[in-house]
Amino acid sequence: LADLLHIQEHVRLITNRDTKATLKVVAADAATVSGKKASRVLVDELWLFGKKANADSMLREAAGGQVSRPEGYTLYLTTQSDEPPAGVFKEKLAYARDVRDGKVVDKEFLPVLYEFPEEMLANDEHLNPANFYITNPNLGRSVSQSWLEAQFRKIENAEDGTKQVFYAKHLNVEIGVGLRHDAWIGAVYWAQAKAAVELWDGSLEGFLELVEVAVAGIDGGGLDDLFGLALLGRLKSDPRTWLMWNRAWAHLDVFERRKDIVSKLTDFMSERTLIKCVEPTQDLVEVADLLELVKDAGLFPAEAAIGLDPQGVAALVDELSGRGFTADQLVAVPQGFRLTGAIKGTERKLKDGTLKHAGQLLMNWCVGNAKVEPRGSAILITKQMSGVAKIDPLLAGFNAVQLMTRNPRTNTFEYTGI
Repeated sequence: LADLLHIQEHVRLITNRDTKATLKVVAADAATVSGKKASRVLVDELWLFGKKANADSMLREAAGGQVSRPEGYTLYLTTQSDEPPAGVFKEKLAYARDVRDGKVVDKEFLPVLYEFPEEMLANDEHLNPANFYITNPNLGRSVSQSWLEAQFRKIENAEDGTKQVFYAKHLNVEIGVGLRHDAWIGAVYWAQAKAAVELWDGSLEGFLELVEVAVAGIDGGGLDDLFGLALLGRLKSDPRTWLMWNRAWAHLDVFERRKDIVSKLTDFMSERTLIKCVEPTQDLVEVADLLELVKDAGLFPAEAAIGLDPQGVAALVDELSGRGFTADQLVAVPQGFRLTGAIKGTERKLKDGTLKHAGQLLMNWCVGNAKVEPRGSAILITKQMSGVAKIDPLLAGFNAVQLMTRNPRTNTFEYTGI
C-alpha cells in the first residue's frame, strides 16, 4: 500500500499515486468544509452531529460538490447516541427507518440499519447474549462475543446511565431518557409511565375531557432560561391515577446563549412542546391563556389551584389576576428541600403506574437532566445542581404534585334545590 498511496499526515491527505484520486479528512466545521468539491463524502459518528446547532447546514455544505458530480454519494456511519437522539441525527435516523419500512419511497437512499425489532425489545430479547449478533454484523472480527458478554455482565445490575450507554453503543438500542450516575430515581420509571394511547392520546383536549379536577405548576426563570408549565389532573374513571401534561417557553436569548442545546430545542419546537417567544410577554400571555382554558372548563379548585415558584412570578400573577384568578388560587410553593415530599411522591406514583404522562420528548430530556443531591433525609433537585441543563418543566411538575397531594375539589357545585 505504501507504493500505491502517498500519505501526508500533516494535511490529513491520502493520494493514490496512479489515479491521483485523493482522500482528505476534514474537521466537522462549516468553515472547513465550505467550498469542497468532493464527489464522495463519508460522515463518521453521525450521532455526534446531532449535538451541533448548525450540523444540517454544515453537512449540506460538505456534500454540495455532488451537484455537479452524478457519480457522487454520501455515506453516514454511526452507532446510537449516548443520549436521546437529537437534531440532524434524529431526523436522518427517522427518515432511514421510514425508507426501510416502506413509508417513504426513495430509490437513491439505501438504509442499512442493524436494530432489534420492537417485539424483541418489548420482550427483553435484546438482553440475551445469543442475540447480540443481530446488531453486531462484524461479530467475530473486530469485536468478540466473549468481550461483549464480559462487558454486559459488568453493567447488568448498574442503576445509572452506564447500562443505557452499553445498550446504545453495542446493541443499538435507542435511549429514551438519558440517565447519569446522580440521576433522579424517578427517571428510571419515566419511560414506562407514558400513558397508553387507549387511555389518553397526550393532547390537552383529551386531558381536559378525562380529568375531574386539575392543578397547575409553574416554574419560571430568566430570559436565558425556560418557562415551564405542568397541568396535573385526577382521572375521572380512576381518581388514584393522575395525568400530567407539560409545555415550555424559551426566549430568543436561550437560543443565542445556549448554542449547545439549540438542536434539542428545535426538536421540541417541532413537537409543539416548546414555544419560541418572539415577544417579551408572549410566555406569560400564552400560559395565562392555557390556565384560563382549564378554569373555564371548571376543573380548578377554589383554593391552591396554581403552584408557583416564588421567584420572579410577579408579572404572571398580575396577568392571572386580571383574568379573574383569585389570590386563594395562586400559591407560592416552597422550593429546595421543601419539595422533597413532592419529589418522592412523584417517584412512587411513577413506579406503581398511577402517574401517567404524555410521552413528550421535552420531558424525557428534562427528566434525564435532573440531578439529585441528598441532604439528610431530604433530597434536592435544583437548577443549580443540574448545571446548564434545563429542568424547568419538571420542577413545574413537582409544584403541581405538591398541590394535588392536598386532594383538591373543583370550584363547582350541583344545585339540588334543598
